[in-house]
Amino acid sequence: MLFDIFITFFKIGSFTIGGGYAMLPVIQKEVVEGKKWLSDEEFLDSIAVTNSLPGPLAINCATFVGFKNAGYAGAISAVLGAVMPSFLIILAIALFFTSIQENPIVKYIFAGIRPAVVSLIAYALVKLVKSMGVNLVNISISLAVLLLILLLNFHPIVTIVICGSLGFFLFRKEGKA
Repeated sequence: MLFDIFITFFKIGSFTIGGGYAMLPVIQKEVVEGKKWLSDEEFLDSIAVTNSLPGPLAINCATFVGFKNAGYAGAISAVLGAVMPSFLIILAIALFFTSIQENPIVKYIFAGIRPAVVSLIAYALVKLVKSMGVNLVNISISLAVLLLILLLNFHPIVTIVICGSLGFFLFRKEGKA
């Protein structure tokens, strides 16, 4: 199981460019659909929890999935798997970057990758909205938070605390969790 966790997150880390949010659809595909280590609801909950913690989203998510499936050893295996590809790639780039950074081919490749990363983030957003449940309360909260952040420059941590409190009061009476 530990090797499987390591390999799964190594694969995720190897083929995902663009950071934690771009990794979400890949993690969801592997962990929920492929390995069935989490349900859709558990995955959404893990994203909510890992977004509220300090540190990189992908590492927090790997830790959550690894721990849930194999305890502390699983968490360590998942984190090492997720981190190792980036570490190796950054090491290689550090060795050769100064000689290739102005290469037109490298610039064109990254120009093509950027829109793909935006699409991966949008895909993750759509999957998360579907998992969250599309209803008036959820959509209203989501739009309100978006507006608070965009228009009034609210800090994301403040919105998380407000929404956590709001969720406690709104959903405890309904028994929804």
